[in-house]
Amino acid sequence: MSKSKNPNQSLDDKERDKPLTIHEFERIAQTKLTQQVWNYYVSGADEQMAIKRNRDAYDKLVLRPRVFRDVSQIDTTTVLFGKKFDFPVGVSPSAMQKLVGGEGEVDVARAVASRGTFMILSSNSTSPLEDVINAAGPNPDTADFWFQIYVSQDRGKSAKLIKRAEAENSVAQLLTLGPTAAGFKALAVTVDTPVLGNRINERKTQLVLPSNLTLPNLDDPDPDKANKPSLNRDLLNALNRQEAGRIAEVAKKRGLLNDASLTWHETLPWIRQQTSKMKIVVKGVMTAEDALLAIQNGADAIVVSNHGGRQLDSVASTIEALPEIVDVVKGRVPVLIDGGITRGSDVFKALALGADFCLIGRPALWGLAYDGVEGVKMVLDVLERELSRTMALMGARNVGEIEKSMLGVEKRDGFGIAKL
Repeated sequence: MSKSKNPNQSLDDKERDKPLTIHEFERIAQTKLTQQVWNYYVSGADEQMAIKRNRDAYDKLVLRPRVFRDVSQIDTTTVLFGKKFDFPVGVSPSAMQKLVGGEGEVDVARAVASRGTFMILSSNSTSPLEDVINAAGPNPDTADFWFQIYVSQDRGKSAKLIKRAEAENSVAQLLTLGPTAAGFKALAVTVDTPVLGNRINERKTQLVLPSNLTLPNLDDPDPDKANKPSLNRDLLNALNRQEAGRIAEVAKKRGLLNDASLTWHETLPWIRQQTSKMKIVVKGVMTAEDALLAIQNGADAIVVSNHGGRQLDSVASTIEALPEIVDVVKGRVPVLIDGGITRGSDVFKALALGADFCLIGRPALWGLAYDGVEGVKMVLDVLERELSRTMALMGARNVGEIEKSMLGVEKRDGFGIAKL
């Protein structure tokens, strides 16, 4: 007698194959992306020590659980800029997301809106900023959007882009008549990229957009810009000072190179003059000294970030840099962190060291590669469940109960764990 087929066999197999961790999403994404696209997103600067350090530093932190606490109800909500979020994980900016899958940035926007968190849209996105805002759907008050910008040599172009983002903020509020409406609530100014880091992989195999994709948020008069590397990347490839000078001279006429002359006392006040509605967030701070300067010059928040290890190699990991920044900020502005977060326990550790909110970059891309908007939702769900479970097992009933004393590190001399 032949054995009858189980009608649910294919469904069962599909359920078993679903990724359950961020690392599983990453492995699947590698099989789905072309080698060139995969290398672009996964690689860092020089020998890629900063990428490794971002990840390894979390593993050096040991959890010290508290027990016999009532953890029957776990509350992962947190408040940032007066708005309550379902859990303290948002999405960092990353460029050209349509290369990864689905509708790119629009899919990420739909995912964060459905999960009660926010995203920072890259100015180098393959979706117009207006489309990303509209992706929030009929309930825009569930979403939040920030816009990332590099200040270019042509301040007029940067000002125009800021005004576009601010206009979306104004239109959204006018249409919905509510202060929590969708619209770009903050401008994330990336400050760690006066020039591109030495990205060896990109120098060997430059990534250019296919002809069907563009960077619609950038104002570039070159009609063939989609079919060749940016001038920032041409400058990265310069082999000597003379060649770099020639490229810089051409770039200056188009005004698209990142401005390497930015300063605290001049640039942040100029940005403040361009927008009256958006918060100004400084992204790329790695020292206490710069955190203080950010506050002194009017920043509304700080993102502790080393650009995912893509700029300066041998730099500290972001979780290592976080404590000194939190210590000097003293709660005056929110402190966010990105880089190396791949587990809910990583989020717990960052919160324990004083971060107000965490951001993920590559994990969101791995979800996008896996299954578009649904894949990004799944990544966010994995991190939310892992954080909630970690909190329960650590005896923290809400985000406010996550404390530095719940962490430890190996003792330098002798056996045991030293409490932080």
